[in-house]
Amino acid sequence: MVKVIFSERFLDHKTGRFHPESPQRLTAIQQRLMNGVCKDKLHWLEPRSNEENQALYWVQKIHDHNYIDRIKTIASRGGGKLDEDTAVSAQSYDVALLAVGAWLDGVNQVLGDNQPCFILARPPGHHATAKIGMGFCLFSNAAIAANYALTLKGVEKVAILDWDVHHGNGTEDIIADNPNIIYCSLHQYPCYPGTGKVSDRGCYDNVLNIPLEPRNTIKEYEGYFQYKVIPFITQFQPDLLIVSAGYDANYHDPLASMSLFPQDYYILTQHCLKITKKVVFGLEGGYHLEALAESVEQTLLSCLEFNP
Repeated sequence: MVKVIFSERFLDHKTGRFHPESPQRLTAIQQRLMNGVCKDKLHWLEPRSNEENQALYWVQKIHDHNYIDRIKTIASRGGGKLDEDTAVSAQSYDVALLAVGAWLDGVNQVLGDNQPCFILARPPGHHATAKIGMGFCLFSNAAIAANYALTLKGVEKVAILDWDVHHGNGTEDIIADNPNIIYCSLHQYPCYPGTGKVSDRGCYDNVLNIPLEPRNTIKEYEGYFQYKVIPFITQFQPDLLIVSAGYDANYHDPLASMSLFPQDYYILTQHCLKITKKVVFGLEGGYHLEALAESVEQTLLSCLEFNP
């Protein structure tokens, strides 16, 4: 069994008609998982950490209080925008806190049973810096989860792998000065948000950016995993691996120009599990609904069938 943390409340973050980061993303994934090859092998869980105000505590530790208040104020007024792409609806503040709580719960689940877990939540987070949200993201889920994990018994080092097609500028911004967290990103370049240069290494050589030209296939991705990603992470010897699992490197995705296919995420997941079975997979991007749903299914199938 693989645990999936999900709540119907994640659908209450409304982004507006025709916005690519829509509630339909989760609906498509949920329907695929509940009717596909994994349907009898998934354990669905509701997020709990937000009920104990744990999520708010960690959001306040990582994000600027003025920024948090701004989101809360916009939501209380019925909604608005942080920028042209990043919407805040009446329920977005509460839903974003619930999403953070789900990522924290994922950390607890993985460390509790040493098995991978998938966080099926939105809004995404890897573009949210400490002081501002952007790129559809409100709170920096992966970075918050990593900092939280470091407070738990037996966790001294955490690795974050970001295979979303866009660079996680927010994640890097938050963890760059923490020697106990490493961040590795494979991303299309140039592409939004225009960050993620090879020369950006973090304050402790704890950042590995791998900018990719458009139309890279799984063959190229596997090469980068073998020669760069895996050595970088394994040398660090993390006690936990967090994957910012965006699925917008799919060939059919409308917001980028990579050439992965859903079955390729089975392979990428296998590579992660060979590093450690203590992996938190958390949803980031992915905007072609069918490809997104199939890709998440392939990640979970890979977890179920993993053989070292």
